[in-house]
Amino acid sequence: MADIVLGIASSHTPQLSSGVDMWPDHAARDQRQPRLLGTDGEYHSWDEILTAVRPDMERELDPAVWDAKYQRCQDAIAGLSERLAKAEPDIAIVIGDDQRELFLDDGIPALGCFAGDELVDFPPAGEALERMPRGIRAASWAVHADHPERHPVSAELSRHIAEQLVAADFDIMLFTQQPAGRTLGHAFTFPRYRLGLSATTPIVPVFVNTYYQPNVPSAARCYDVGQVIRRAVDSWDSGVRVAVIASGGLTHFVIDEDLDRRVLSGITDQDPDRLRSLSRAQLRSGNSEILNWVAAAGALEGLAATVVDYVPGYRSPAGTGTGMAFAYWD
Repeated sequence: MADIVLGIASSHTPQLSSGVDMWPDHAARDQRQPRLLGTDGEYHSWDEILTAVRPDMERELDPAVWDAKYQRCQDAIAGLSERLAKAEPDIAIVIGDDQRELFLDDGIPALGCFAGDELVDFPPAGEALERMPRGIRAASWAVHADHPERHPVSAELSRHIAEQLVAADFDIMLFTQQPAGRTLGHAFTFPRYRLGLSATTPIVPVFVNTYYQPNVPSAARCYDVGQVIRRAVDSWDSGVRVAVIASGGLTHFVIDEDLDRRVLSGITDQDPDRLRSLSRAQLRSGNSEILNWVAAAGALEGLAATVVDYVPGYRSPAGTGTGMAFAYWD
């Protein structure tokens, strides 16, 4: 059978890769959002979020604090990259969410598997590049090559996982051709460009619709998905070494440290109930990428989990930013 040799979970926010000089640009985009998901699980205007801000937020916005937090994130990424290199996986299962990159209004699956031989990263160009905000462009190196780049896929393991999900009564979309004019999303390119996954290591992308209502799986459903992935790997008649990577999260755009720490403690304490009970209301907007971590926890159940660091990256007076987190299982 195949063997899971390592699990990794990492934020992939542009805030992580743009440099702190671009954090004000990210903050300006927060302010332009028509509604922000608050820590109460309800949507609010910028002004409403601003009135509920914690009293010490000014200290969080000090440039020296930003520099120190940014360096902690770079150190954490370097540590995960080192572990990934040492593990030498033959295949990487990447659990992530597509944000209107491969899937548009013609169909957004709740769960999807790709069983073709490769997916291509097409970097933005022309008008799309010109429209890109400065902060996003500054971080694009972490999710896009500077030319169309092919990412090999293990079609055999992808199909086996899809078969096991169907056998477990999951309704999934299985596709074998990349839609014309669309690109592999940043959740799935980040492991290669930022975590150092070898260009020759095939990925198995597992697409979880976290953002787009109403067909968003619950936390309990995502944990179950992970468990099926684990059973699929264990039953696959191959001696390959497999890494499982969760891409995205944690809370954003309004940081909720309590929720982030609940997720992280649920992972390190190996407490499925704590993860499965996360509410749908809390897991909307950017917070929804926590579902990728929950699915990974299901796949890695029984392995010891370590949180490398948790960095609440506040970038505005309203407490917006990203709860940047980094963890591994071995």
